[in-house]
Amino acid sequence: MSNRTFTMIKPDATEKGHTGAILKMINEAGFRIVAMKMTHLSRQKAGEFYAVHKERPFYGELVEFMSRGPITAAILEKENAVEDFRKLIGATNPAEAAEGTVRKLYASSIGENAIHGSDSDENAKIESDFFFSKLEQF
Repeated sequence: MSNRTFTMIKPDATEKGHTGAILKMINEAGFRIVAMKMTHLSRQKAGEFYAVHKERPFYGELVEFMSRGPITAAILEKENAVEDFRKLIGATNPAEAAEGTVRKLYASSIGENAIHGSDSDENAKIESDFFFSKLEQF
């Protein structure tokens, strides 16, 4: 078990001005931000990040969505980070997300679900390294 996870505030939440509120929720839940940047993914970079889903029917739509506007990428630190963060963000479908979770508050659909959170310690490391060099991780 790692004490780090990776997150991305997605274009839909950024467009609606929810970045600050989501970061506040993350801080209030006891996570420490150890790396953070706002960036705009190209279609190529979004495709690389989501390559694991390349054969899935939603891949093209996902790449288009993730490259349509800025995102905020961050590495978070806390004991039991991956599991605790998954609880904080809620179910992928906001209709099924628990009250008070990020997705219940800020997501509008399964496709536009406001935030990404790593699903395992291994993926947290891979995803963190995709966005941040060692010099940018504190």
